[in-house]
Amino acid sequence: MEDRSHKVLLALVMLFLFAVIVLQYVCPGTECQLLRLRALSPSAAADPYRAEDETPARFVPRFNFSAGDLLRRVDFNIKGDDLIVFLHIQKTGGTTFGRHLVRNIQLEQPCECRAGQKKCTCHRPGKRETWLFSRFSTGWSCGLHADWTELTNCVPSVVDSKKEVRLRPSR
Repeated sequence: MEDRSHKVLLALVMLFLFAVIVLQYVCPGTECQLLRLRALSPSAAADPYRAEDETPARFVPRFNFSAGDLLRRVDFNIKGDDLIVFLHIQKTGGTTFGRHLVRNIQLEQPCECRAGQKKCTCHRPGKRETWLFSRFSTGWSCGLHADWTELTNCVPSVVDSKKEVRLRPSR
């Protein structure tokens, strides 16, 4: 009988340890604690920059854009001459976002990505020209992590070199 109780106790301890390990994978760090605190206290959810111990925030958000700027709608004509130029800023999730632009957006003619290749072909519907200028669609045409100045000088020449003079849009 005592042997059986030891087995049950061992099974419970193993189950507890397994549950703790799974919890660490599902919710690492203090996120789970924060979720529980927000559920119990509605005032804590109001300010995400307030520390749990009520100390002053080390990070104070400053926005340079008005609400109108952030909510404005931009019409993009994929069948026309519009071009999206993706400026990749390092360490901001740009690689993931650039990959998302070529692989996950639902389009009439989606980008063609071949297995084993980083560069995809993103043509306009019914045309052989690209609508997206990024490292995942045109490669490193303007250099690795080209900044704003490099892109403004490089993009028009790269795009225009691929078109006949009469087909180039006015800029």
